[in-house]
Amino acid sequence: MFQKVMASFGQGGATVDARLLDQHVRPGGTLHGEVILLGGQVDQEVESLAVTLLARVEEGAERATVDLPFQNIQLAGHELVKAGAQIKVPFEVQMPWETPVTTVFGKYLTGMAVGLQTNLNLSRTVVDPQDVDAIPIEPLPAQHRILDAMTRIGFQFRNAGLVKDRIDGVDQQLPFFQEVSFAPSPAFATVFNEVAVSFLARPRDVQVVLDVQKRVRVLKGGGLGSRAQSRLGSFVVEYAAMGRTNWEQQIEGWLREAAKPRAIFD
Repeated sequence: MFQKVMASFGQGGATVDARLLDQHVRPGGTLHGEVILLGGQVDQEVESLAVTLLARVEEGAERATVDLPFQNIQLAGHELVKAGAQIKVPFEVQMPWETPVTTVFGKYLTGMAVGLQTNLNLSRTVVDPQDVDAIPIEPLPAQHRILDAMTRIGFQFRNAGLVKDRIDGVDQQLPFFQEVSFAPSPAFATVFNEVAVSFLARPRDVQVVLDVQKRVRVLKGGGLGSRAQSRLGSFVVEYAAMGRTNWEQQIEGWLREAAKPRAIFD
């Protein structure tokens, strides 16, 4: 009886451990894994077993961070787990095309946190058995080509993050988007504070959005003060035609246009 009471408070009860079977996954791909369900000291009924994709995003003017679920897969429910039993539950998760990139060539991008959370709900039990595993998400070849082009024209990776918001003028499916931020090259250092790249991938192409934080000179207190002004530009990379374009030339040309003065204090 004491074991049953303790199990009802999560002590000596069933536990879960998720294992990812793929070294990495890409947006639009399938993530394979398995959940190991270990029975506790007494028999218990599983009300639900699920895995959830979680993304750590910034929201609001204060840029507070929250863990936002963006996909849930139900694996099991209303099953009896015998004491001491070990049950292996395989799963597949179809990653949304707009899933953010977390690694490049196996190296994690600073600021990125996307994971798989395992949720076990046991009948008549107070538990918090939530196991979260980081997911290595590599860029699609087209995404990698654009990131590589940015570094080839002298921009340096600064950090990456997720913003809970929508980009104007694009067909965005997820409630957040990724920004991969670069410090400007010496050629643009006096004009730009930063350039952020966002990807909105689809089955046949990816829309690339460049957000340029441009230095702007304005009147302030009788003198000139500096602030940043955001400028957006976008283009589409078709997977089948990706190799036909000199993307370094294309991106640098657009950035030079964005760098041109537009007003008296620009």
